[in-house]
Amino acid sequence: MSRNELKQQDFQGLGISQGLLKRIAALGFDHPTPIQFKAIPVATAGEDVVGIAQTGSGKTLAFAIPVLQHIGTTKQVGLVLLPTRELAVQVEETFRKIAGAVGLRTALIIGGINPQPQIRQLKAKPHVIVATPGRLIDHLEQKRVNLSNVGILILDEADRMLDMGFAPQLKRILTVVPKDRQTMLFSATMPDAIAAIANQYMKKPLRIEVAKSGTTADKVDQEIIMVQRTERMDLLEQILEEYKGSVLIFSRTKHGATKIARKIRQMGHSADEIHSNRSQSQRQNALRGFATGKHRILVATDIAARGIDVEDVQLVLNYDLPDQIEDYVHRIGRTARAGKSGKAISFAAPAQKRDIQQIEKLINITIPIKTATGKMIKLEKAAPAGDHGAKPPGQPRPNRHGRHRPFTPKRNKSNSHRRFGPNKSKRRRSA
Repeated sequence: MSRNELKQQDFQGLGISQGLLKRIAALGFDHPTPIQFKAIPVATAGEDVVGIAQTGSGKTLAFAIPVLQHIGTTKQVGLVLLPTRELAVQVEETFRKIAGAVGLRTALIIGGINPQPQIRQLKAKPHVIVATPGRLIDHLEQKRVNLSNVGILILDEADRMLDMGFAPQLKRILTVVPKDRQTMLFSATMPDAIAAIANQYMKKPLRIEVAKSGTTADKVDQEIIMVQRTERMDLLEQILEEYKGSVLIFSRTKHGATKIARKIRQMGHSADEIHSNRSQSQRQNALRGFATGKHRILVATDIAARGIDVEDVQLVLNYDLPDQIEDYVHRIGRTARAGKSGKAISFAAPAQKRDIQQIEKLINITIPIKTATGKMIKLEKAAPAGDHGAKPPGQPRPNRHGRHRPFTPKRNKSNSHRRFGPNKSKRRRSA
């Protein structure tokens, strides 16, 4: 179904109860996005779901509606797991806006803040628990939370949870919640490790793919600028003079983010930063300031790549390319949201040609590449993995961090609209 056809559709006929339909309409949601249109009927029917959709496509509402409808009829508990505090805060806010009006309570369980309010929320027997894995495990160990009544489990951005090292906590939670449950997994990418989770912990889920795994928003204008690190700050200053709207800048390290934000403020721009060295209140204040326009520029590490839902971000700038190529999709997905247009610029060093080609392979797009002076560059074919190209013996190609080893990205293959299961899909080893 095309976008124009979807604009003629509403949420009627998707299996949603009248009470939730009224609340959705009151919040201003008139037409479902493609992932909502395809996933909600399947999920409200009780099926396990693996949803693949580009970031900014409305995945939160696609699982929030089925969760609230499920617990409203079964009196069971909904559990939503997310990789970052920022994303958890935003998802819980969405749930609260819908759930509060229909008499359902939520609990936000994240690290970095005083646990006492969370303990009070858990004692109040919430209908929906929105949590990051680490803090939820803390409450489990202290016997402050009982997951025996979880009837529907959501794994949002599960690939990011694995990238951040949450695999042991995730596996423990999956063994604690009841096996007789409905499970939904949503992400913009589908690495092999997530397919393995689907095979092991889900009941032959229906895979709903509204965009190929790794697809970027179709209205993001992307470009890469080849520039040495010593020249990047000067180029950044020029770009910030050109783009007058909200700008989100990604740094590979937290120390780099602090340095970039300080330099930007010295240029005379309003800027804040968000990374793991900042307290949760500082991170929330930075996000709030960026969303309200108090700060025109926000500098972040990948902790925020999937945790920023701010309207009208004009430009996403990758000061450094991400360590995981899948994160490129999530970074630039902070602009061109909800059908709007946006710009994404990435800085890269000449030695990162292989990384660029892997990004292009992932998103299936050839990205325009130019020098800092504006001269267009045609990227030469990189040497195969393990072959250090024309370098003389004893001089292997350094990776982006200067360490002499080839960049080996995760592989990403997808099988559209197929059920996972022991007899339905070949299981591949994790990359």
